[in-house]
Amino acid sequence: GASGDLARKKIYPTLWALFRDNLLPKDTKIFGYARSKFTVQQIREKCVGTVKAKPGEEEALDKFWQSNYYVAGSYDTKRDFEMLAQEMGGVEKGRNNRLFYLALPPSVFKPVTTMIKETCMSDKGWSRIIVEKPFGKDSESSAELSNHLQKLFTEEQLYRIDHYLGKEMVQNLISLRFGNMIFGPTWNRDSIASVIISFKEPFGTQGRGGYFDEFGIIRDVMQNHLLQILCLTAMEKPVTTSPDHIRDEKVKVLKAVEELTMDDVVLGQYQGDPDSNDEDARLGYLDDKTVPAGSTCPTYAAAALKIKNERWDGVPFILRCGKALNERKAEVRIQYRDVPGDIFNKQTVRNELVIRVQPNESVYAKVMTKTPGMSFTLEETELDLTYNSRYKDARLPEAYERLILDAFVGSQMHFVRSDELAEAWRIFTPLLHKIDAEKPKPIPYKYGSRGPKEADALFAANDFKYTGRYKWQEPAKL
Repeated sequence: GASGDLARKKIYPTLWALFRDNLLPKDTKIFGYARSKFTVQQIREKCVGTVKAKPGEEEALDKFWQSNYYVAGSYDTKRDFEMLAQEMGGVEKGRNNRLFYLALPPSVFKPVTTMIKETCMSDKGWSRIIVEKPFGKDSESSAELSNHLQKLFTEEQLYRIDHYLGKEMVQNLISLRFGNMIFGPTWNRDSIASVIISFKEPFGTQGRGGYFDEFGIIRDVMQNHLLQILCLTAMEKPVTTSPDHIRDEKVKVLKAVEELTMDDVVLGQYQGDPDSNDEDARLGYLDDKTVPAGSTCPTYAAAALKIKNERWDGVPFILRCGKALNERKAEVRIQYRDVPGDIFNKQTVRNELVIRVQPNESVYAKVMTKTPGMSFTLEETELDLTYNSRYKDARLPEAYERLILDAFVGSQMHFVRSDELAEAWRIFTPLLHKIDAEKPKPIPYKYGSRGPKEADALFAANDFKYTGRYKWQEPAKL
């Protein structure tokens, strides 16, 4: 998939960043393979807006492109893959490892992996395969893909990538939870009222609705990215930080989650805002020319999940995601119960611990404090760790940089295991089948709003109190 969008936007820039920072193994060679008859120079020109050198890095960038090769071929012809193997063999010396990144549509996963297994595996080192989502569309198609891959490769060779697992604050969840005594004793049903995990985008489909319409927001974001964050928020403490111990605990918590029904969800679809100055905002989802007329595909979904175990019984985990909303944000918001025995005349509001994944990576706790001065009234404030204030010069690597480097070194901690995937689909498949079959009409919401009003009713019914009176402010630079 070297000629595709993902390669241009993410994979080539990631490989360049790793190369520039001397994190790639010495003498790594990069082979692009796709149907398009390109040269390395054409790939370089295609990536000119994404693979960039800062002043003084121009020579390194030239060296990076010199380590690149390109082979054109089809995805289902053995002879073409034999050519690729021959080209790779021609530049290898001694021990050689091969890492294959499938930046491909799911329709060609099967033929491509079969061809790789037959013709391109390393004979003098390891071979690993990185597979991009979607990993199927439901339990059945996911199991079919898993079975196909497991006939060809061992679980140790397979790296199912979910780029959210490479994000700084998602990786920080384990450290925060299990490295601090302050959180552990209250991280349960006795202290926590509800948890809300959000993914919000302030733009619509921007002319790419045809692809989105095939999957919808639940398959695109909720069943993978948000559910992975739920696992790390809700799982028990692993025996060690080894990849399999962490993934064992994630599977355990998924097994305790009940299947979703239509009563647990609110589905929405954005409409244009005729009063907006932004041209994109005046267009609704159905105004996207690539979207089928009258589509009932949801662009917003909120779902309340129940975890039936000792720690979380009765605590709703609300997942919400949507396009064309009022802000760009991904976060985990843990809302604590009301303080019993109120002595402040109902001035207190619930404490919250917020882990902001993007933008402005931060961890902050909303707490009540006395207002400064003579009065004895209370106000909300926060104990705040904002990364770009506290760690001014730290460069937070892109999610793909961490994950591709993990694949090079053989760490599967931040990749999805097959049993984990099966449990994730078990939770969502009955709901998705019902939506696909009955095509319920999603609730319209205005572009740039917080989403359908009915979602607020779902949150309130699941013990999440939204006051709307407090706005997080980026702290002054230290």
